[in-house]
Amino acid sequence: MLKWLLIFVPVTIGLEFFRPDAHTYIFIAACLSIVPLAGILGQATEQVAHHAGEGIGGLLNATFGNAAELIIAIAALQKGLYDVVKASLTGSIIGNILLVFGVSVVAGGFRHKTQRFNSTAASAQAVLLTLAAIGLIVPAAFHHLQAPSSVVPENALGLDIAVVLLLAYAAHLVFSLYTHKRLFQGKSTESNEEKHAVWSLGKAVLILATATAFIAWISEILVGSVQQAAKAFGMTEIFVGVIVVAIIGNAAEHSTAVLAAMKDQMDLSFGIAVGSSLQIALLVAPLLVILSHFIGPSPMNLAFSPAEVLAIFLSVLITGQVAADGETNWLEGTQLLAVYVILAIVFYFLPESASSY
Repeated sequence: MLKWLLIFVPVTIGLEFFRPDAHTYIFIAACLSIVPLAGILGQATEQVAHHAGEGIGGLLNATFGNAAELIIAIAALQKGLYDVVKASLTGSIIGNILLVFGVSVVAGGFRHKTQRFNSTAASAQAVLLTLAAIGLIVPAAFHHLQAPSSVVPENALGLDIAVVLLLAYAAHLVFSLYTHKRLFQGKSTESNEEKHAVWSLGKAVLILATATAFIAWISEILVGSVQQAAKAFGMTEIFVGVIVVAIIGNAAEHSTAVLAAMKDQMDLSFGIAVGSSLQIALLVAPLLVILSHFIGPSPMNLAFSPAEVLAIFLSVLITGQVAADGETNWLEGTQLLAVYVILAIVFYFLPESASSY
């Protein structure tokens, strides 16, 4: 549906080579390029998962589901833009559980008066999401509670917590893909036409590799222009990271979750939205902390700014309340969207000095 936006891929590359000073145009073109590339990446991942089987397929979806966000973050990590990295992580977490799930609930709620999903699986994911929030909030609290004159190894703290989060994510994979996988299967409304629309494994792998390579290239261009573009638009870097870049990186998941909700597949829709946030908090963020010891100018810690910590905490809180009873309606979706808009307004007016340590 959005494949026509692929025209912006050569436009972005052309601007980067022939108009490297046109940062605003480069940023806009790069954002528009990543949207269809992320969609192709998601489709290719699903096709590879079809051939690999449920267990390996689930792991592939967990690995590549947030590939666009991971690649964008790595590009920013290499340039030492840690505030942009943390902002994009925050944006992905709150964007998935508030914006993606909120729009999905509204879209599905207008077609179906009440939609239900497995409350046991939802509760397990909500608790894990709370654990993820704790793992990101504690380093920020530690940063503020330490004595000003003391030398505290914040980088070591972040690295240790990153390992714990990765272990928690591994446990979640075992729980959802092996010991309790029946809780996460949901119901299928796939048509016969959709069942036969399967690519060969070779084609799927080739498209997956090609989309990943282009996203990596365009992401590096995007990150290189983000600071100048933010100034040109009168926006802070944290607003661009939390709102703009996060929405672009999650483009593929937005459409998939909404379409699933409209088909009354709320288990799938909830799994995409909340599962993606879990991947960001428990897999992507810890991986970036570890990678920063090798590719960044200096190690990155997990101490998010107070505004980011508050946004994550509030998002997890209201999502847990919505998921508690195992059913949704359009009003709950509008409430999630209202929280997202409120947070977006806060980040828009937040001064640059308050968005970093």
